[in-house]
Amino acid sequence: MKIKRALISVYDKEGIVEFGKELSSLGVEILSTGGTAKALSDAGIDVKDVSEHTGSPEIMDGRVKTLHPKIHGGLLAVRSNKDHTRQAEENDIPMIDMVVVNLYPFEETVKQKKPLAETIEMIDIGGPSMLRSAAKNFSDVIAVCDPQDYADISKELKESGDVSEEKRQALAAKVFTRTASYDSAITHYLSHELFPEKVVLSYTKKQRMRYGENPYQDAAFYVSDELVEPCVSNTTQLQGKELSYNNIMDADAAIEIVKEFTEPCVSVIKHANPSGVAVADTIEEALEKAYNADALSAFGCIIAMNRPCNKACAEFLKDKFVEVIISESFDDDALELFSAKKNLRLLTLPDLSTCYKKGCRHEKFTGKKVIGGLLAQTRDFPQLDLNNVEIVTNENPTKEDVAGLTAEAREGTLKQVMCVTKKQPTKEQLSDMVFAMKVCKHVKSNTVLYAKGLVTVGIGAGQMSRVDSAIIAARKSEGKSEGAVLASDAFFPFRDGIDEAAKAGITAVIQPGGSVRDKEVIDAANEHGIAMVFTGTRLFLH
Repeated sequence: MKIKRALISVYDKEGIVEFGKELSSLGVEILSTGGTAKALSDAGIDVKDVSEHTGSPEIMDGRVKTLHPKIHGGLLAVRSNKDHTRQAEENDIPMIDMVVVNLYPFEETVKQKKPLAETIEMIDIGGPSMLRSAAKNFSDVIAVCDPQDYADISKELKESGDVSEEKRQALAAKVFTRTASYDSAITHYLSHELFPEKVVLSYTKKQRMRYGENPYQDAAFYVSDELVEPCVSNTTQLQGKELSYNNIMDADAAIEIVKEFTEPCVSVIKHANPSGVAVADTIEEALEKAYNADALSAFGCIIAMNRPCNKACAEFLKDKFVEVIISESFDDDALELFSAKKNLRLLTLPDLSTCYKKGCRHEKFTGKKVIGGLLAQTRDFPQLDLNNVEIVTNENPTKEDVAGLTAEAREGTLKQVMCVTKKQPTKEQLSDMVFAMKVCKHVKSNTVLYAKGLVTVGIGAGQMSRVDSAIIAARKSEGKSEGAVLASDAFFPFRDGIDEAAKAGITAVIQPGGSVRDKEVIDAANEHGIAMVFTGTRLFLH
């Protein structure tokens, strides 16, 4: 079918003059509007204004210009339907064979935090309407919404005078994907419901992968169209092999830990759990401590650091097998040293050290896909500021007392923690407790984590019983747990976990509390001379 008439109206004018010239050279009549018409005319292309075509002027500040029967009739008429063609002739409606439209940049306007009235004006009405009309009638009309498709379309038109049915359908699908994504962004902007009745999510494919978690699974990586914070989805890769499915999962885990800290911090990840995490005065010191926390497990690890990676870091890692390193940046000396490792993936992610400071934007929700459904939950974690938290003493806490802490945590900040033992934690122990608690929330449940001097010394993760996690953490510590603190992601249901911690040399425990056997657990801590603090804040991660 010969293309006789095309309507072109684009916000993004990338490549449009070249495409317009190609169409014009093929004898296609071009209809256009506003700035697009001017750009095409200035390039010497014959253009007919849409107002001239419809016989109706642009009105209401351009809100109404293409919403007209002569436009949509020309797009929606089924050429093989005699009634449609007869009605088109009776109403003087010429056919339009192609629509080239891209939309007002609503998503970008939202990111710029423009005023409501200005943002509303960036909701495109005519563009999506024309695209949807053309896409619905793709057998007769070519719908083009992406400048990346101009070259392929031009090539097909020059070679055969038409675009294949298969290509038309693919272009139509792209249109409905784009308009669905556009409407999703508008919905999220206008809606203030925490959990609306309908959830519309928009993601763009960033990478097709060689395989998924296992070689028999196909996989791809999609990123949110509404990224608001530093995360694995907006890293930039500087060198190395293509990231795998498991690399991305582990990189996400690594990044989310170091984002918890404004001090220099390094996390070392294996199979989505940390093998070591450390905070120190310098990034190279934090790296060495985090790696050596469990050097055996660190083989083939993924490392994230919330400061630039320098030569000292690269020197430490040059003889170690690491899959991925994520850093705010890499200095020239580090890049030179790493260049010898061609397969090592280096990713940059600015603002890692500042993204949890006040005023930074964060994704509000997190979720997990289950078969046939999606679980969604808020992502906020109660802040525990060592300098602003009060330690209250209560050696016989009730469930109501613990529930009061939990209610406070739901407000966003823990202002109190409850010491439930005769022994009080020291300031150094409390510092380690806060560090351990922040890391603990990123370890698969059941979790028991030992820390000392702002370094993890033993991590028991993902066990079916808490006492097993305590035993594994002690074994992993290889004797380094003497004088360390313990963080648990949930309450101890029995005293056996405390007994195992005492054998490992643990001197203080931070846990949510709230078990029916809290007294038994507190008594065990008192017997061993361990300080214990309740927070009312459970940290399950499934």
